[in-house]
Amino acid sequence: MSSAVEAVYIFNQHKYNLLTLEVIDCILEHVYRSRPPAARTLLPLYQRHPKPRPSVINLPEVNPPTVLFSLLHSDLLFLSTASTDVEPLFILEFLHRIIDVFEEFIGGPLLGSRIESSYDVVAQLLSEMCDAGSVCNTEPNALRDDVDIPGWMDKFLGGVGLPGSAPTTLPSGGLKQQLHLNPTTSGPAIPWRRANVRHTSNELYVDILETLHVTLAPSGRPLAAIANGSIAFTSKISGVPDLLLTLSASGGKLGLEKAIELPVFHPCVRLARWKERPGELSFVPPDGKFMLAGYEVDLMPSTHDLKSWSNANLQLPVSIEVSKSLGPSGTDFEVRLTIFNTFPGTGPASLAARPALGSRNSGRSTPVFGGGGSGSPTLQDLLVTVPIPDTVRSVIDLRASRGEAYFTAAENVVEWRIPMKAAASPGTATLRCTVVGPLTDTDDENMVNGFHSNHGAADYDERQDAYQSSSSVLIKASSTREQQESQEPRRVQQNVPLMPSSASVSFSVKGWLASGIKVDGLNIDTRKSRGLGEGVKPYKGVKYMTVSKKGIETRC
Repeated sequence: MSSAVEAVYIFNQHKYNLLTLEVIDCILEHVYRSRPPAARTLLPLYQRHPKPRPSVINLPEVNPPTVLFSLLHSDLLFLSTASTDVEPLFILEFLHRIIDVFEEFIGGPLLGSRIESSYDVVAQLLSEMCDAGSVCNTEPNALRDDVDIPGWMDKFLGGVGLPGSAPTTLPSGGLKQQLHLNPTTSGPAIPWRRANVRHTSNELYVDILETLHVTLAPSGRPLAAIANGSIAFTSKISGVPDLLLTLSASGGKLGLEKAIELPVFHPCVRLARWKERPGELSFVPPDGKFMLAGYEVDLMPSTHDLKSWSNANLQLPVSIEVSKSLGPSGTDFEVRLTIFNTFPGTGPASLAARPALGSRNSGRSTPVFGGGGSGSPTLQDLLVTVPIPDTVRSVIDLRASRGEAYFTAAENVVEWRIPMKAAASPGTATLRCTVVGPLTDTDDENMVNGFHSNHGAADYDERQDAYQSSSSVLIKASSTREQQESQEPRRVQQNVPLMPSSASVSFSVKGWLASGIKVDGLNIDTRKSRGLGEGVKPYKGVKYMTVSKKGIETRC
């Protein structure tokens, strides 16, 4: 199976066709090998597939038969083709690398106007990243030595028709040749690190982010609970440092192996060290910010303990319940949000028992948390989202005990926002709403400008037989009441389709991880490091953050 990239196409989604509302503007077409289809041919073939479109589409009608790979990013559509048998993940990963490199060189967020204005840099990047269909260099630090980036003075002089400054001439061989010429100061040849890195202030930062994906049954029992974690590392240190990052979790070595599942690492990480000692990441970092590792944590218990588990066992900061078909006619529903504000493993005892981020001669250690100066985690950006069926005409009478709630008719969703100050105190918050169903034939006849009217009630009957005795009025009133009581269960049953079927919670917590993973140490191996200088003690910082983007969902 080959790994040949034939071409890369970039389309701008800002310009729409009024009939199809699809992208129509190709801003870049870069061919590497063979004779791939033109952009104007590929776009209609891609658009004919209904949304959501798959990332891999087979095009048998093209000569030769071609496989189309697609990736959406912001307002841009990236396409690539292959007429031979290739690994799909390889092509898709290459498109992701293109986006990362573009954002590194021309700035983010990535926009079509920026690509068009920096086409000279973009063309160099695409040529260096892939040569004749073979991917060769996708590391931003190594590309900086091979790609000429004009400064603002060069752009100004070129704009007025004057010659700019001559580009810096690099030795043949790029990064490897430079490292060979300066072995004492630059260290060995490392593809992901620039040569001759120098910083006035040496700093090392570790940012661990976990995203929750939890699904709860109507009874409150968790059906699935997964935390996807990513470890972002920022290295601003001179020379070629050799670092050792140590992770820990409750339960020691076995607990860490159980917590971190399906890990993925940056090429700089030494896998042999991780396999021998799980939790230890030994690496030479790229210069700047990069993604060091990613992992997945299963928060669910073992199979034999699953039946006795509930939402409280997950130890999440919030839990949510939905009660529907309330009220006399079953048109009300209530959302009950319980705020615990308890974060296991972040108490004073655990913080005091936590070792420092380093050892002797490894630099000063200053753990930095986002929850304020005291280091206590805080619950922020608390949002409850309740999708409403399309048959519901409106949601009225929104009564929230905390925060504010509103109904968005365009998206058919009720959003309930609770500010940070209101979410700081533990307890239960409730939201009660009333749904309005679709119009019936009777409602259409009695509606005037959106309001009900009863013209017959205003008519006056002068006939004598129109008057009724008090006994007949009481008999009719009692019969009407009995008829209404008999109709209530039927109305409740009719309004069941108007009730929401789920509700989700979004929030962010700084200074806490749901998996319980912590950074125990960040050391610099002075024997293996090169070019650090005498007495260099970098500043070190750590941040933890847990995010739920509609990640906690309960079924009802």
